[in-house]
Amino acid sequence: MVCNKSFADNDGLKSHLLVHSKERPYSCDFCSKAFTQGNHLKTHLLIHTKEKCYSCDVCSKAFSNDSNLKRYLRTHPNERPRACNQCGKSFTQQSKLKRHLLIHTMEKPFTCNVCGKSFRAATNLISHSRTHTKEKSYVCDVCNKEFSDKCNLRRHLRTHTDEKPYVCVVCSKSFANSGNLKSHLLTHSEERRYSCDFCGKAFTKQRNLKKHLRIHTKEKPYNCEVCNKGFTDKRNLTAHLRIHMKEKPYICEICSKAFSDHRNLKRHLCVHSKKKPYFCDVCSKAFSDGSNFKRHLRTHTEEKPYVCEVCKKTFPRLTNLRNHLRIHTEEKPYSCEVCYKAFTLKSSLKRHYRIHTKERPYVCEVCGKSFNYLQSLKFHFRSHTNEKPYACEVCNKKFSYLTNFRNHSRIHTKDKPYDCEICCKSFTARSSFKRHLRVHTKEKPYVCEVCNKEFTQINSLKYHFFTHTKEKPYVCEVCSKTFCRSSHLKSHARTHTKEKPYTCEVCNKRFSHLTNFRNHSRIHTKEKPYGCEMCCKSFTERSSFKRHLRIHTKEKPYVCEVCNKEFTQNSILKRHFFTHTKEKPYACKVCSKTFCQSIQLKNHARTHLKQKSSNEPVEKPYACEVCHKTFAKNGHLKSHSLTHIKEKPYACDVCHKTFAQNSHLKSHSRTHIKEKPYVCEVCHKTFAQSGHLKSHSLTHIKEKPYACDVCHKTFAQSVHLKSHSLTHIKEKPYACEVCHKMFAQGGHLKSHSLIHIKEKPYTCDLCHKTFALSGHLKSHSFTHIRGVTKYF
Repeated sequence: MVCNKSFADNDGLKSHLLVHSKERPYSCDFCSKAFTQGNHLKTHLLIHTKEKCYSCDVCSKAFSNDSNLKRYLRTHPNERPRACNQCGKSFTQQSKLKRHLLIHTMEKPFTCNVCGKSFRAATNLISHSRTHTKEKSYVCDVCNKEFSDKCNLRRHLRTHTDEKPYVCVVCSKSFANSGNLKSHLLTHSEERRYSCDFCGKAFTKQRNLKKHLRIHTKEKPYNCEVCNKGFTDKRNLTAHLRIHMKEKPYICEICSKAFSDHRNLKRHLCVHSKKKPYFCDVCSKAFSDGSNFKRHLRTHTEEKPYVCEVCKKTFPRLTNLRNHLRIHTEEKPYSCEVCYKAFTLKSSLKRHYRIHTKERPYVCEVCGKSFNYLQSLKFHFRSHTNEKPYACEVCNKKFSYLTNFRNHSRIHTKDKPYDCEICCKSFTARSSFKRHLRVHTKEKPYVCEVCNKEFTQINSLKYHFFTHTKEKPYVCEVCSKTFCRSSHLKSHARTHTKEKPYTCEVCNKRFSHLTNFRNHSRIHTKEKPYGCEMCCKSFTERSSFKRHLRIHTKEKPYVCEVCNKEFTQNSILKRHFFTHTKEKPYACKVCSKTFCQSIQLKNHARTHLKQKSSNEPVEKPYACEVCHKTFAKNGHLKSHSLTHIKEKPYACDVCHKTFAQNSHLKSHSRTHIKEKPYVCEVCHKTFAQSGHLKSHSLTHIKEKPYACDVCHKTFAQSVHLKSHSLTHIKEKPYACEVCHKMFAQGGHLKSHSLIHIKEKPYTCDLCHKTFALSGHLKSHSFTHIRGVTKYF
């Protein structure tokens, strides 16, 4: 007497007692699985033998047991002799007709003693009572799953035998249980009797309507006992509980992959079968999953039924709405177990894990390149097919990626939906907004494995890695020049096509590069978005801002491989490298003179650009906004502009003298350390500045390229020509601020000013006498030389 259950015969009691004793005397010879009853073993053996002994006399369909055959026979005509007088529905048995008549009379004679719920059939009451007692006396012999109802056990067993005895008369589709067949038949009748009062959506089943209404009422009656998460559907709760139990009972027979939900297994099987039963009538696209097909249809109807209550934004999918709501709640429920980084989406966490595992499961069949994400592989494949499915309706520009197309369309609409809460700056693209936030958070999540350098963007890390591998995968088809970035190749290609697609709306100046265009537009808007937090100086270009920061950090990331000299800029390193190779790749087409830098060639070319009509001076395109003085070089203009603002940001660490330019500070610092790095190749005389060496070298070649237009006197340096030209016009533009004396040359004014400040910066190394002018020191040094001569 264990459970007080009663039986009609002794054999039934004996079989039942085995449930309590857990004894299983009947075992399978194939897989050694044990069973409590002999007939259960017989049913199990059919899984191995695939034998179906019972066949239909009408259509010859075979079944593994007679009960399933009997149910199937009722689907043929003339097998339902008992009809209802009120609705005409027919039944196979008189007892079923009696239960049906209770629907019309609304009679429910069987009442539950615990909760008072009433039922039409006694069997339904018995099944219901087990929800209170938690009794599950029916056990599956295959997987040991327990059920409170014998009918549920029967339906479950069909998942093991793959038996589907219920067949649709219209399309011959078969089902494992009669309820699914009834629901399916409604798809043929197109009858949707149950409609939603909120949104008007209609359903074939009342229970589907009930579940749908929970979307509007936000009701989630099924709660997880582990994490208190709520669900609208009991099946979703059951599938969710398997996450906590780490249970994955649904296994793919082809690849042995396990799933916690049978729906996921069904979707997975379509990957192997390549079956896509759902076809879109609009674009003929096929889908393996019905839910994906429904979501796809909304791209044509532009239906967005899910609305955010906070910002009223609409979404075509419920999952999109849920993910969007986390933006408002700032919820990030998925965290990485390796680095503890949190994510709002589970898919984002999965993709993030591949950073740690280095997994790239998606491989291109054309070039063998592997990717972290399936979407990345799809986008990459378009580089082989040159497919650009997204076209702009305004300018007809085509794009390979939907995100690029959306970001481009905002150029026309001027829409910038992503706003920074810290500095109120807005962005058209979400990726740009994320990158911008790292400016405030100082976050650099991407680390180089070779040198441990950190980066804010993954693309920056990729390009940086090429500096270690020396790889340049992008090749120009015209000149075979190689580049480490695709953007650099595109920009380079325009040097061949002479294409300049970016036009300034203010001055109509055209540019071949987008960055140059953006930087130019800031000249008109006076915008300087990059501000230094240390000295409050602002810049129009990001590259200028980065170079400026190195003044404060003293960082010199570019190292010469020959002499290990360090530089703050890559361009300076390239120019320096020419001092080792003696290479001068830029040649003047007029006089064949060669230069190390392209800018030097441009400046030199202006010496040839004289107007044909008259001997006017050299072209000077750079004009000062204050005094309108013109210059041939942009660098000269920058140096000149400092004379107006009187700014001298560069200070000497030894004597604290300040300078307007960094190059002047470097030249000055050599007076303290007595360094003279520039050596004449002819007489080996050393100089502290490269300009002094250039002037000196002209004494050897006797070249005097600068000629006076008035008296035709020639000079070795342009500075000497300028000083000489003042003798003809008698102009003295330089005035002393103390005594107002006028001078023709700026150097003369400097020498004169030392009289007032009593400064004597030049010291004799032998007798330590000081002088105001370097010329006076030189003259004084000869007195020591004469003394030495006389002594000898």
